[in-house]
Amino acid sequence: MIYQRSSALFTEAKKYIPGGVNSPVRAFKAVGGDPIFVKKAKGAYLYDEDGNKLIDYIASWGPLILGHAHEPVINAVVEKAQNGTSFGMPTEIETELAKLAISMVPNMDKIRFVNSGTEACMSAVRLARGFTGKDKIIKFAGCYHGHSDSFLIQAGSGAVTFGSPNSPGVTQGTAKDTLLADYNDLAGVKELVQANKGELAAIIIEPIAGNMGCIVPTEAFMKGLRELCTQEGILLIFDEVMTGFRLAKGGAQEVLNIKADIVTYGKVIGGGLPVGAFAARTEIMDFLAPDGPVYQAGTLSGNPLAMSAGLAMLTELNNNPEVFESLAKKAEYLHKGIAEVLTGKKIAHQINRYGSMISVHFTDEPVVDFASSAKGNNETFKKYFHGMLERGVYLPPSAFESYFLNDALSYEDLDATINALKEIDL
Repeated sequence: MIYQRSSALFTEAKKYIPGGVNSPVRAFKAVGGDPIFVKKAKGAYLYDEDGNKLIDYIASWGPLILGHAHEPVINAVVEKAQNGTSFGMPTEIETELAKLAISMVPNMDKIRFVNSGTEACMSAVRLARGFTGKDKIIKFAGCYHGHSDSFLIQAGSGAVTFGSPNSPGVTQGTAKDTLLADYNDLAGVKELVQANKGELAAIIIEPIAGNMGCIVPTEAFMKGLRELCTQEGILLIFDEVMTGFRLAKGGAQEVLNIKADIVTYGKVIGGGLPVGAFAARTEIMDFLAPDGPVYQAGTLSGNPLAMSAGLAMLTELNNNPEVFESLAKKAEYLHKGIAEVLTGKKIAHQINRYGSMISVHFTDEPVVDFASSAKGNNETFKKYFHGMLERGVYLPPSAFESYFLNDALSYEDLDATINALKEIDL
């Protein structure tokens, strides 16, 4: 494939935008080469500025469950935009989306809309600190909760790709209140809790991780976290920016049968537009301003365009829950096909999958946490990524990212993906 225009656009972008991109993973630093500039997308396909058609496995990093430019979502946004794009005042559609979202998820009474997953997680931690009167939090190595200072302590995804998980600009004062644990290591968490007895406001976790590849928690680990938080008066925060409304109507809380105290959302809840949200039971949410002392605000929070896209998306998912099973079956089919090809090529690999999230790791050891994820052969991954790209398949340009399937993908697309892998010399 030819990418002359994408390369020229990247060269131009670097003159005016740091690194030529507005989010670091897009720069292809982890895989080499120049990033692809997208012109348009429809269904399961991306169309770049050079006219190439690509099968898409990132779905804008998760939200486009039903595919790109899904007609009901586009129509809802266009219709709403004709009445104005932003007011900084309440609108009825905010309540409509809140009511629907709360009806779909277990254990949540109220929700506050914000503008990104970062903002949702940042606000959730502030709320937890205000509610408990405690300062410290525990996060897990390789879990990414946005680029707020509190979270850039060995984060996954882009932070790992660039080799600076403890980002310059994060103060020691901020870092000391963020304690780091290993995913799937309950004993390690218990040690941290005991060493900081009575000081912890919250434990925040991706309940199914997506920023060190797709990492699935053990049942004992997740149940143990819930029991520990209950015993110690610590709030358990589920970062469901990726998993919320993707794995099931009720997200990870539903599929894992674990009740969190606060849940953060993003991605899907905006149908592809910038949005985030956090939810909790009434006694916690009532600590937020204007009812309570914990301040959080935003001019664009509850933006009518994002709310209309989210309402259209969640309405379809609520009315057609079979989409979750359809996506899971497609992910399983892709998993089996990739595994068969890599086994036949005698390439060491691990494939992790949960629902419509999946990741391929070039290692012979099980991938259960950040450390085991980091052992993957990155040189093999680069060959894999570029080999697939040359054959019209767009994968996440980092070994530390989950794939996100969309239901517009056909089994012909999945077969084309598997056949593309057969042609690559790894």
